Amino acid sequence: MFDVIIAGCGPTGAVLAAELRLHDVRVLVLEKETEPVSLVRIVGLHIRTIELMAMRGLLERILEHGRRRPAAGFFAAITKPAPKGLDSAHAYLLGIPQPVVVRLLEEHAIELGAQVRRGCAVAGFAQDDEGVTVELADGEQLRSRYLVGCDGGRSTVRKLLGVGFPGEPSRSETLMGEMEVGVPQEEVAAKVTEIGETDRRFSLRPFGAGVYQVIVPVAGVSDRAAPPTLEDFRQQLRTVTGTDFGVHSPRWLSRFGDATRLAERYRVGRVLLAGDAAHVHPPIGGQGLNLGVQDAFNLGWKLAAQICGWAPETLLDTYQAERRPVAEDVLDTVRAQMELLSTGPGPQAVRRLLTELMDFDEVNRHLMEKITGIGVRYDLGAGLDLLGRRLPDIDVRQGHLYGLLHRGRGLLLDRTERLTVGGWSDRVDHLADATAALDAPCVLLRPDGHVAWVGDDQPDLDDHLSRWFGGRRGHG
Repeated sequence: MFDVIIAGCGPTGAVLAAELRLHDVRVLVLEKETEPVSLVRIVGLHIRTIELMAMRGLLERILEHGRRRPAAGFFAAITKPAPKGLDSAHAYLLGIPQPVVVRLLEEHAIELGAQVRRGCAVAGFAQDDEGVTVELADGEQLRSRYLVGCDGGRSTVRKLLGVGFPGEPSRSETLMGEMEVGVPQEEVAAKVTEIGETDRRFSLRPFGAGVYQVIVPVAGVSDRAAPPTLEDFRQQLRTVTGTDFGVHSPRWLSRFGDATRLAERYRVGRVLLAGDAAHVHPPIGGQGLNLGVQDAFNLGWKLAAQICGWAPETLLDTYQAERRPVAEDVLDTVRAQMELLSTGPGPQAVRRLLTELMDFDEVNRHLMEKITGIGVRYDLGAGLDLLGRRLPDIDVRQGHLYGLLHRGRGLLLDRTERLTVGGWSDRVDHLADATAALDAPCVLLRPDGHVAWVGDDQPDLDDHLSRWFGGRRGHG
């Protein structure tokens, strides 16, 4: 019997498996595809996701395969420089091929002891008070204490669970791919500038070696199950721009709609949802992968605590309570961006106004923090603004804060040097450091890097240790 079965070995499923293995949870990941994804699509890791990779000691491995880009121009493709002094040691976008980041995250999970089985699709499941019986497409049955659906926007787990997925269906469609062009770069740039003045959804962006990322809107919505052809791209490019740029030799071709949906619930009993299984939206702003990975970091330690027997009674419920509002906000942000890409005179007037407003640093910073995930603040009750926010990778005596979080444990950062984690030392580390670059006497960090408590009073700290990390060792 497994502790957790995860359906789907994309970025969300792989990260969740690794987070669970940090706490010795027995994990099986089921992936319906027999081979890893082969589309060489470039995805962007935003600041918060990069920070999370650093927190687990993965960033250096990932940086080898990525390309840093300025953290700017994300919101509705409005070209503005990044606000000065972003509160992060990793204030950049990391472009990386999707197959590479998926492979690296899967390898990390396997190195930590997760089992991954490919060519295995979940066909059904039944849960009871003790666990979940999972049936595979070939009839095999597996038993687990919990099941997590990380199986994408068309999630089988979500559908079998009967969880509603309300929202808006696709009203428009966009073709996206990477291919070579047959005309000079200057000709491409001139046409992109011309068309971009009226249609913000169209772009041809060079990747080097003659390869371009091509994004072109389509009138209407087709069957998304049918992949587009190179001829579809040529035809639509001629419709939108008057030329097909001589495109040829595609690396990959895809289409996406602008459906925006959010699961009504993230948990039913012993079955949970994460990533695209819980929320889908258009890729404008590049938040989808990042949102799912951040779901996994929030859920992993809480589910592990439940399985290991030290979770406070309501800890697992905080997964939905914290992450669903974040997804709601992302979906609204994406809806707003899609409206700003519309060619209508009203949306374009709003776009011009917002472009002006973004010259104010406060506006630019607010939108940047939304897109990159560093502005997330969980509602942990009244207190200092730091409460519920993530703590940046500040300087501490040993070097950098995130280097102390590789094991996925809680951390008391104590500038008073007089507090203690006492009977929670098996779950929470303690760093007494009066030199830490922190504008607070002490903070209690959860394993996902968010601040659970700020103060300098031991009894108050003990109350919050109990709230997030259960009872003292030896006291149940």
